[in-house]
Amino acid sequence: MSKANPIILETDMDEDEDEFVTQSVVKAVPRISIEVFCESPDTGVVIQRAGEDRRLAKAHLTVHMGGISAAVKYYADTGTPSLIIVESRDGGETLFNQLGALAEVCDAGTKVIIVGHLNDITLYREMIRQGVNEYLVAPLAPLQIVDSISRLYADPDAPPIGRSIVFTGARGGVGSSTIAHNVSWCVAEGMREDVTLIDLDLPFGTAGLDFNQDPLQGVADALAQPERLDDVLLDRLLLKCTDRLSIFGAPGTLDRDEEISADACESVIEAVRETCPCVVVDLPNVWNRWSRQTLLNADEIVITATPDLASLRNTKNYIDLIKKFRTNDTAPHVVLNQVRMPKRPEISPADFADAIEQEPTLILPFNPVLFGTAANNGQMLDEVDPKNKTTTAIHHLAALVTGRHALPSKPSKSLQGGLLGGAKKKKKG
Repeated sequence: MSKANPIILETDMDEDEDEFVTQSVVKAVPRISIEVFCESPDTGVVIQRAGEDRRLAKAHLTVHMGGISAAVKYYADTGTPSLIIVESRDGGETLFNQLGALAEVCDAGTKVIIVGHLNDITLYREMIRQGVNEYLVAPLAPLQIVDSISRLYADPDAPPIGRSIVFTGARGGVGSSTIAHNVSWCVAEGMREDVTLIDLDLPFGTAGLDFNQDPLQGVADALAQPERLDDVLLDRLLLKCTDRLSIFGAPGTLDRDEEISADACESVIEAVRETCPCVVVDLPNVWNRWSRQTLLNADEIVITATPDLASLRNTKNYIDLIKKFRTNDTAPHVVLNQVRMPKRPEISPADFADAIEQEPTLILPFNPVLFGTAANNGQMLDEVDPKNKTTTAIHHLAALVTGRHALPSKPSKSLQGGLLGGAKKKKKG
């Protein structure tokens, strides 16, 4: 069973004094053709795995065996693609002679990445000087290849793409929306980063209620006309909750049938990502083409479950699907919510973890007073009880999913277990 690194809950951290290290987002690659010539089968396998990455979904990648000489022979009588990746074990004059031969058959505009086996900074600088776009040293990881390709085709003048975080429930009523909304608040108010919350539960969404707002317009209007969603329209449709938090609210009415197209949904989310560093998507408990695509395209995924059989089965199905189609991404975060509800039979956290083959990121105890007070007052947990351990745990989840690792300013006493993946493993005899 895979084991995630345990999260350490700092009981006396001051969020205002924390520093954060933010991970960058790998941008999707445009519709290009990529041809690869490998000397090593292992390199070919890794690059093939990279080609299956969601960020290369629009690109067409083909892997051939043979190094630079095979590429030169192949392109002697045909045009070259957008990008050529070639592997070489050679160095020095031999390598540069091969690159010269490759340059003679390359069309203008073709980019070249070399996968080499010599970790030599002088060699690297000379190849860059001669026009090679990137030099990577084997062995490689799939995401390293994806990142290198992405950086070659990213518009240097384009704004950074915001991180997308999708929250979904293993079934209805597990508290996924509540967790999503509170994480959004923590990122905006605790980490001081701009956040846009997109509520995609059009008939029953609660983002407006939870933030004590009444969105007259919102995400439904954007989904109906995604081609018109420019900065002006987006600014008009977004509801400003705080200086750093905006919500793309759902209408929350049953007076019209809402049809969501997968393409429209993707367009709206991408438009928001171009204007905001953090985009939280509250995904309803439905399963269709647009919800599946939204889930699999996210930078981070959070699955909220309760300790019952239906949640366990559905969580396992989610994890299996995500692992199959997101081989180069981190595993989804699992929040086990409403644990230790009085008089309710439950699956223990340890057994739940064994069944899904993954430790929950957070284990949140049943706390009807805290959550009920916040929901009925249109408040966040932080506003009701900022020192509550559950509130603190949500702050740490926010740091994880945004790729922002908190660096405490002072030593503090740590509490492990309970709220934080606290499923105790059985002793092995």
